[in-house]
Amino acid sequence: MGNDKPVTLFIQCLVDGMYPKVGEAVVRLLENLNIPVDIPMDQTCCGQPAFNSGYRREALVAARRFIEIFEKARVIVCPSGSCVDMVKHQYPVLFKDDPAWQRRALAVSRKIFELTEYIVDVLKIEDVGASFEGTVTYHDSCHLLRNLGVADQPRKLITKVRGLKLIEMENAQKCCGFGGLFSVKFPDISTAILEEKIAHIIAARADAVVGCDISCLMNIEGMLKRKNVSIKTLHIAQLLAGP
Repeated sequence: MGNDKPVTLFIQCLVDGMYPKVGEAVVRLLENLNIPVDIPMDQTCCGQPAFNSGYRREALVAARRFIEIFEKARVIVCPSGSCVDMVKHQYPVLFKDDPAWQRRALAVSRKIFELTEYIVDVLKIEDVGASFEGTVTYHDSCHLLRNLGVADQPRKLITKVRGLKLIEMENAQKCCGFGGLFSVKFPDISTAILEEKIAHIIAARADAVVGCDISCLMNIEGMLKRKNVSIKTLHIAQLLAGP
């Protein structure tokens, strides 16, 4: 299972700052697959928040730093669809007026993968040997589904987990309302979208809701706690890596 060629891990800011156990689970999962992991300690934000807010100059600073740190990597793996989308699809746009940097951005964009995309599509692994006693439902995060086209890969991994039953919620592909700064700028709309998502999660009657982006899960977790609903939120790395 796996291979002996190392991957370079890029950890999303929210994971690094607020959910470090997700990052630890990613490392544990890859090591369980006999994949050596390299983690550049000087990595920082990919620039997505600034880019999405229209601050292109600030996003360029972060993007150049990301490229300088990661361009020598053989493969880059990240447990966040939105960050992978930023590097894969938005960096080439960001550097459209700078041919030299755009070439470097394109080279990096071709070797970055979201975690489940890498395991299923590149490594051709669907069963990682995980186990979980209970039921889960799965939330499709927006950038992961719409921009990267990753939908089946997480489900293939989830359904191979021993002892687990996957219950598909209604409208699993609909947004959770977070959208980064969208939830700050448009809180009423964001909350209304989230209320609908939470209703579908509760209706699924699962023990846990699983996702591939911690930003969505953080948003969902907050509302579940405010409603005193005892449904766990799990990043897929936590489900697959085990305790």
